[in-house]
Amino acid sequence: MRWGTAAVVAAAAVGAAVLVVGRKASERMVRPETAAPESGPLVVQRLAAGRVTFTRRPESLRPGRWAVEWEGGGHAVVEEVLHSDAQGVTRRLVRADRGTLAPGTEVRFTPRVLLGDPTTALGLPFTGTTAEGELGDLPAWYVDGKRGTWVILVHGPGADRQQTLPVLPVLDRLSMPALAVTYRGDEGAPASPDGLSHFGETEWRDVESAIRLALDNGAGKVILYGWSVGATMVLQAAARSAWSHAVRGLILDSPVLDLQASARRDARRAGWSGAVAELGALAAQGRTGVDLADFARIAEGADLHVPTLLLQSPDDPIAPLRAAEHLAHARHDVVSLQAFPGADHAALWNSAPERYTELLRRWLTPLL
Repeated sequence: MRWGTAAVVAAAAVGAAVLVVGRKASERMVRPETAAPESGPLVVQRLAAGRVTFTRRPESLRPGRWAVEWEGGGHAVVEEVLHSDAQGVTRRLVRADRGTLAPGTEVRFTPRVLLGDPTTALGLPFTGTTAEGELGDLPAWYVDGKRGTWVILVHGPGADRQQTLPVLPVLDRLSMPALAVTYRGDEGAPASPDGLSHFGETEWRDVESAIRLALDNGAGKVILYGWSVGATMVLQAAARSAWSHAVRGLILDSPVLDLQASARRDARRAGWSGAVAELGALAAQGRTGVDLADFARIAEGADLHVPTLLLQSPDDPIAPLRAAEHLAHARHDVVSLQAFPGADHAALWNSAPERYTELLRRWLTPLL
């Protein structure tokens, strides 16, 4: 009996340990605001007129336009790689707009090239407004336009409305009103009742609130545009909302379409591996109660009925390309897949700003 009791106690201890490990490995996915930088800082080696040299790392070699940030609120913008060797990577320095960039400064690369609001970042007039969500008021930026079709912009988890800033100029040139929204869990918005992200399964109702706001204020149709899990929310809203008839099109940037694969990848990105990453994926599902069958049905485009622009990187460390390819193949009648090689998750614009902007312009024009 004593041996049997000891075995039960040991098994229970092992089970408890597994649950704890799985919970820790799932934390980034269910609480995106806790996500840590994926790597440590780089060091500025040299500065010259219009150029800066960094430690050679994958981040400093990324193509396109990036911000570098450092302690104390420092912020600068860099563009193309001018020179690269074993000693360092030299990039064009566009501007250093906050703080002092100097040799020896430790920096991190981020996609936040534009900071602030539409006026401070881009000189575009905007109005602060709110959508009435089921949990409370949801702050939003409204940028006016002459067209009857509004674009509703939904940022990804761990980001905020500043993620939408790079696409506002092309919408302004097309005279399309833009509504950049928040949702539960965002700063200034109501918290999720359990404090967790539900991968769009509850948050889509906040996107629906934004659709209602647009329609109540003169929009004839809306285009829903989301990044990462924000794109997943857009898909869910287009499939489930009572106002889905007003949706004219979808733009999905780096959408999370395979929840289990993305949870495993995110756990690995946080430093977990092997069986622990699998436990993290299972824990994320269990903690949020996501209906995987329904999630998969929507992610496969079962309810799609409007033109959809699907933007994805083959090198995305979170959302696998194969899920995007599956959606594009299954719904080739409405889905156009455009790949951005070398881009990071939800940072496709950064990798090729001119191509991304022109692609948007061409795709949106027939929908005006």
